[in-house]
Amino acid sequence: MRTPIFVRELSPDERRALESGLRSADAFTLRRCQILLASAKGLHAIHIAHNLQCDDQTVRNAIHDFNLNGLASLTPGSSRPHTTRAAFDEAGVERLRALLHQSPRTFGKATSVWTLPLAAEVGFAEGVTRTLVSGETIRQALKRLKVGWKRAKRWITSPDPAYVRKKSNVTGSSN
Repeated sequence: MRTPIFVRELSPDERRALESGLRSADAFTLRRCQILLASAKGLHAIHIAHNLQCDDQTVRNAIHDFNLNGLASLTPGSSRPHTTRAAFDEAGVERLRALLHQSPRTFGKATSVWTLPLAAEVGFAEGVTRTLVSGETIRQALKRLKVGWKRAKRWITSPDPAYVRKKSNVTGSSN
């Protein structure tokens, strides 16, 4: 069983700020104020969570944050990750380009047209990425290559020896 956690002793100014926060239009501030005032009354995190219909860890996080940062904990921080790691390094992006210049059928797929999720799946299976990434990650990697996805989709080739001639007749281009 977890040891109960409570908010530290509130100063009169902090209590006034929390009580005025109960009238806040911002849902984050309102919820934090409800949690902190309930904790100041001596309610346990699990009971506060049950009353507010949230997770007890949310209550504990709010209490910890207030105990460390005071009233600054009533404003939401950025939801952006602190660090990001690119799924593709430069060599990986080039391997992705080479992969997309081949037909998905080369990799045992039943289609000849790439989709972003299919490219992610095959890229992972072929070791281009260490983890299975999203289609959006594939699109962003192609964007780094200055290649739009619509253009990349049309990189398909056919085993038909007359493919280039037929394609140029249809599209009016030499490629």
